[in-house]
Amino acid sequence: MKNSIFIFLIICFSGSIFGQQGDQLTQVRVDVVYLASDYLEGRGTGLKGETLAAEYIIDRMAAIGLSPKGQDGKWIQAFPFKELSNPHAVEKKTPREGIGKNVIGFIDNKAEHTIVIGGHYDHLGYGESGSRHAGGPAIHNGADDNASGIAAMLLLAERLKNSELKKYNYMFLAFSGEEMGLFGSKHYVENPTIPLENINALINMDMVGRMNEEKVLSINAIGTSPVWKEILDNNKTHGIEAVTTESGIGPSDHTPFYLKDVPVLHFFSGQHQDYHKPEDDAHLINFIGIIEIADYIYNIIEALNKQEKIAFTKTKDTTERKAAAFKVTLGVMPDYVYNGKGMKIDSVLDERPAKKGGIENGDIIIKLGDVEVTDIYKYMEALSLFKVGDQTTVIVERKGKKLKKKVTF
Repeated sequence: MKNSIFIFLIICFSGSIFGQQGDQLTQVRVDVVYLASDYLEGRGTGLKGETLAAEYIIDRMAAIGLSPKGQDGKWIQAFPFKELSNPHAVEKKTPREGIGKNVIGFIDNKAEHTIVIGGHYDHLGYGESGSRHAGGPAIHNGADDNASGIAAMLLLAERLKNSELKKYNYMFLAFSGEEMGLFGSKHYVENPTIPLENINALINMDMVGRMNEEKVLSINAIGTSPVWKEILDNNKTHGIEAVTTESGIGPSDHTPFYLKDVPVLHFFSGQHQDYHKPEDDAHLINFIGIIEIADYIYNIIEALNKQEKIAFTKTKDTTERKAAAFKVTLGVMPDYVYNGKGMKIDSVLDERPAKKGGIENGDIIIKLGDVEVTDIYKYMEALSLFKVGDQTTVIVERKGKKLKKKVTF
């Protein structure tokens, strides 16, 4: 999307024209399409694309009517970063370092406590570290990861600005440096622009743009406050089905807040084959799904407005069932929001054992070798029994039929 006229039109439409009485769907589309455009060159931390994205988010926050809450009363909170070196990389390079930018807006309801709503806006640039792209440098637009989360955050900002929910203040925190190692969120909790003890909760949205037809939504960290389970059990918004985990530790920006004793929730609509690839583009986004997830979160915030400051609870941060160590892989990406029996495959990677054995996207592995696969842990347990060169059979369920496939590791 390198057409400068089109980019100009997108920017023109990015203000309050689609405000409280306008078209939410159109505004969400505009936010995602612009942030995930080639013009921003993958929003790499400390690069030109990050600056352009930050400027866009600031313009949107200002149009909504938020106040700046960064450093020195401005929108930006700057932080230093240094890319972690990869000792296993074939091509050695000097780790990149520089200054990244968190963008922070605020609704001041003169309340004692604040709810923080956030998500990261940075991505992988031309595929620096963390890319799953097999070719040369290519723009990684990150429409789902995480233009989708920023679009949902801005939608919630507009709704809360015009709502009657005044028991709390609201902070909207667009983090950068997440892809490199949570640099922005780590910096914020060490240099908060409001006292951490005044934060009631952090709601983190990271990849909420691909909700499936079954409306399954992964919600992590529900063990970080005793109120979360009841609130989620009573939330029937749009028929969304929550698949939950307890731990406050995870590979996203809620973790630094949890480690500072802040109750957190992490929202994630599911893994997919375009994750950390150039193919994660805006035309694949479920825009209505973003709005429905935002509605779901709004109802959580509404429930919090009926309560005093909620309690924090520490979670068991190591999974009770350890993943078995294994030396082989089928070459599949699990569907992490699948809640049925077996291990459902989101995508099959090219030139790997599963692909060569005829296993397809959407198949559900129910048996691997002699092991009945009831969930992802049983799947990993089964993998641990094999070594490179072994052959075995995999039984999958596909469209209600059981199929036997032969694979070689």
